[in-house]
Amino acid sequence: MTAFSDDRADLADHLETAPLAYLVVRADDHTVVYANAVARRLFTRPVVGAAVGSLVDGADGPVLDALIAAAPRADDETPATSATVRLRTASGPVSADLAANRGLDATVRIAASVSGEDRVRDRALAEALSARSATAAALTRSRDALVESERARASEHLEGAQIRSLATVLQRSLLPPVLASPPGMETAAYYHHASPDEVGGDFYDVFPLDGQAWGFFLGDVSGKGAGAAAVTSLTRYTLRAAAVFDRNPISVLQNLNAVLLPEFRGDDPRFCTVVYGTVVPSAEGAVVDLAGGGHPPPLHVRADGSARYVDDLLGGQLVGGLPTPHFTSHRLVLSPGDVLLLYSDGVTEARVGGGRYDDGGDFRTYVEDSAPTTATALVDHVTTLVEGFGDGLQDDAALLALGMPHGASSDR
Repeated sequence: MTAFSDDRADLADHLETAPLAYLVVRADDHTVVYANAVARRLFTRPVVGAAVGSLVDGADGPVLDALIAAAPRADDETPATSATVRLRTASGPVSADLAANRGLDATVRIAASVSGEDRVRDRALAEALSARSATAAALTRSRDALVESERARASEHLEGAQIRSLATVLQRSLLPPVLASPPGMETAAYYHHASPDEVGGDFYDVFPLDGQAWGFFLGDVSGKGAGAAAVTSLTRYTLRAAAVFDRNPISVLQNLNAVLLPEFRGDDPRFCTVVYGTVVPSAEGAVVDLAGGGHPPPLHVRADGSARYVDDLLGGQLVGGLPTPHFTSHRLVLSPGDVLLLYSDGVTEARVGGGRYDDGGDFRTYVEDSAPTTATALVDHVTTLVEGFGDGLQDDAALLALGMPHGASSDR
């Protein structure tokens, strides 16, 4: 680090403790000759004496060179040049906005701040964590009330109607009050609560990640009642928070597994199966990246009237039961007129005629009979099937469909 003269001591103290990363590089060979405390902590390698280009992603080297070359003199009225690059930090690549101007001593001064992209991510994370905290508190109150109601019922102190009312309130808190839709797309969902006296474990959600990508999931927590409700809430908000940090669906499921694994204990172990995905819509179609954690594979219903299972997700293991589970992934494109249908095994394992409904592949055939279709029409079609099972529907059943309508535009 270069020394400052006595008359610049106040400036040196200010730069050393500034909240932004601050670098001084030689204009001729771009070697770093000064880095403040933030910059020294930020990177994985010694900074002073290094080529400044080694601190950014290789693809951003030309951007950085152009920024330095165009930097105006500090005494010029021209504003400092700016650019956005990816810094190679100790915690991985970080998008940062750089501003540069040229000193009177053949150096270039560069200030780095977190980019707008990462500020949006951090804000979304804070909102997700805040929502999780509020919901967790509400869940604790509802769960305590439900546990008390179950104890009272055993003592014949509470009527069945009151128990069902409490279970219904808690169940609603575990599902999104309004189902969002990515721009230019259509979403639809359905939930069948198998028992009015117990909280089920099926869950789903659709939510924005940034200006382009959206996240979505559908899954099933083992068991029922207050214990399952607690894990369902933990699962939903862990998925949302993990998705803000990492766009890789496999990584999101790995983070969820790390959170749920401590719940797999005692005589009432808790785990879940889930399909998690991201979708980036455009006028030409929607790119969907999926990860499977032991859940039945979605159905891709095409505009040409065909339907197929996303079989590449088969083989994924359940979430929260193994230290290092194997998860599967697949990328597909929803073209205009296509629909992606996620469902829980309550639909396919309904008891019909002495066996399970889908033992012979009847579910895909039933869905294909409605193709080509829309997300709403498909969910309505399968809802008719589910409600027709009557007493044969012995488990909760959940549906989530994402469709790309003909003539849709992501700009709306």
